[in-house]
Amino acid sequence: MNQFFTCIGRSHGAPAIPATREDWEKTRNEQKLLDMCQQIAAGDEKLKAMLPIWTPCCSEFANHHRAIKDALKPLKRLMLDFDEKGHSQEILARSIKLQEEGKWEILLVEESVRKGTHVLITLPEGVTPQEAQNRFSNDVGFQADPALKDVARCIYMVPMAYTLYVNEALFVPSYLESTKQQPQVKVTEVLPSQTYPTTYEDMDYDFIIEVLEEQMGGKPDVGSRNNFIFSMACHMRYITNDDPLWIAQVLPTYGEEREKWMSTIRSACNRSQTKTMPRIMKRTLKICKERQEENSELTTHNSQLPPPLPKRLPPLIKLLVSRTPDIYQPAVANAVFPSLATHLYDTRFRYIDNCCHEATLACLLMAPTGSGKSSVNTPIDYIMADIRERDEVSMERERAWKRETQSRGANKDKRERPEGIIIQCIDADITSAAFVQRMADAKGRFLYVRMNEIDQLYNLSSRGNSHNVFDLLCLCFDFGNLYGQTRVGTGSVSEKVTVRFNYNVSTTIRKGQLFFRNVLTDGPLSRINICTIPERPIGSDMPVYGTYDESFALELKPYINRLNNARGLIECPQASKLAKKLVEECAEFSRLSQSRVYENLSFRANVIAYLKAMVLYVAHGEKWDKSMEDFVRWSLKYDLWCKMKFFGDAIESQEESAMKLPTKGPQNLLDQLPEIFTRAEAGQMRQRMGIRSGNLRQMLGNWTHRGYIELYGEEVAKQDIDRQRYIKTEAYLKKHPQQ
Repeated sequence: MNQFFTCIGRSHGAPAIPATREDWEKTRNEQKLLDMCQQIAAGDEKLKAMLPIWTPCCSEFANHHRAIKDALKPLKRLMLDFDEKGHSQEILARSIKLQEEGKWEILLVEESVRKGTHVLITLPEGVTPQEAQNRFSNDVGFQADPALKDVARCIYMVPMAYTLYVNEALFVPSYLESTKQQPQVKVTEVLPSQTYPTTYEDMDYDFIIEVLEEQMGGKPDVGSRNNFIFSMACHMRYITNDDPLWIAQVLPTYGEEREKWMSTIRSACNRSQTKTMPRIMKRTLKICKERQEENSELTTHNSQLPPPLPKRLPPLIKLLVSRTPDIYQPAVANAVFPSLATHLYDTRFRYIDNCCHEATLACLLMAPTGSGKSSVNTPIDYIMADIRERDEVSMERERAWKRETQSRGANKDKRERPEGIIIQCIDADITSAAFVQRMADAKGRFLYVRMNEIDQLYNLSSRGNSHNVFDLLCLCFDFGNLYGQTRVGTGSVSEKVTVRFNYNVSTTIRKGQLFFRNVLTDGPLSRINICTIPERPIGSDMPVYGTYDESFALELKPYINRLNNARGLIECPQASKLAKKLVEECAEFSRLSQSRVYENLSFRANVIAYLKAMVLYVAHGEKWDKSMEDFVRWSLKYDLWCKMKFFGDAIESQEESAMKLPTKGPQNLLDQLPEIFTRAEAGQMRQRMGIRSGNLRQMLGNWTHRGYIELYGEEVAKQDIDRQRYIKTEAYLKKHPQQ
């Protein structure tokens, strides 16, 4: 039979209930716990107090009250807390070695929420906790937190994935001798042999209890405990299947003796009552749901924090962020994909709509000035190293040809440009003609560029204007589109090529918003993956990078080789299944949030996420695992969070304006004005009709030139241009009689 080896509380201030190994492992495997820890790691400190706790040094407290005086079964154990981050593996190795040498018994080693280390040891006979802490710190080579964890102290529960080592002795408690002298309380067994759910309709029972207490006037005074417990149990019956043991698992004792408390719960469950849930319980659940929705902003696009990077990453992503400080890892994890995808050649993937795609990936990093946008550069440089090396050979051939051509006279025969010049990495200041030439030379391979300023994208346009650039950005994503130019000069570039162009761009948030402000609903933005870097607190420590060296390059090489060697149509059933699931999840959130903007952005964001999944699948030798699914889901949510954060309100505003436009198609604007009208009235009419193209001066000039209108009163026109008046001409009125 499982025995109690610790106590578990659903939060820091909740009752500490004796727990078995099964209880402990189930709690640590809850998805909610993993989500909370990831959100805390991303900066949400307020969630920490809501984490479940366990008491490694005591397996039972009187009345479930976690205090030294109420410790019924203290354990011969000591929990040491090493706050220094990033040394968990080293502490683990040294701890196990000390155990093998017979110096210490190690019960548990785990990584804490903040990437420190917890080590639970057996307290040796005759050694005080203080002595044990000092000796173990010296032996392991790291200084534990000097604040001793007494028998009543708890630690926050972490997910099972954070566990580094568990000794079976952890689950076989060895009690301190002092328990023999402690008063024993007759205890009615309240924990069931089976494990009951800890939530009702995704709401913690502890939370429901707290709200129900409020609805019943607050916690009871000494003289009214029994009646209060009875009423609480009567209400809780409706959401615990009339099971007294289930109620006992979640209902506090409120200071009542446990035997009497349990008897009261059983009496409540034996009482005859209607099957209809009482109003007070309905109101309690309604309030709980409302409060939970208010606190659930972390999972919506309105959250102030982006979704945290998963704890367990695909091996390739884990390697690429391994030398990156935590604050930059989400940006790097997104930014590496355009360069990875550039290695693919003649490789296609079938999306769930049955359309084939190539790995057309682009990433825009939007972050404040001085936030560390250059953090993505070194990982990308290592990814592109092999392509740059091949490019250098072609560039030298091209330079030699140019030198030879320039050395010959104007009338002498000149050698044709050599075949086989493939240069995939292009310069940020490349001209449009050179861009088209490089794409033609690439013979179906991707071009790639990393730009430090978003305005450098204008270089790719033959006329240097935004319309051409945004057209190109759309063509880059949509597989199979042609792009190029036609020139009559013999020395000019005249090519039409299939667009294969992946890129990384960095910019400040304001510049990025200005760049896309006129095309928010036209498509370019939704075709780009967006990431960001949060601002560091003022006065915070400088992030420290790891070392990028030959070992990093050697670890990366097999993944790059697999991408280089891939060919043809590659399909992954797991990635397709995930894509369908993510489409459904986005649709569900769109329905619940009633956000048309989110829905529209999610369509192509899902395609981007699928392409990332396929790049990972190929890079890992066409093998799939759960870490890829978790990462791709995170990447999709992160991309949509950034888009909604930086552009959501502006897109919604533009769409609302568009909805106010006339719904009967184009209308005769001049007919909307009286026969004689002022310049100001014409301007107001344009605003009312939502006209954006051209301007007022051009419109009136065009109408005058066409003979539709003429100035009415020259003197007024000279004195005050805003009061200029126009009159419709007789010719216009005959052709367009007023209704």
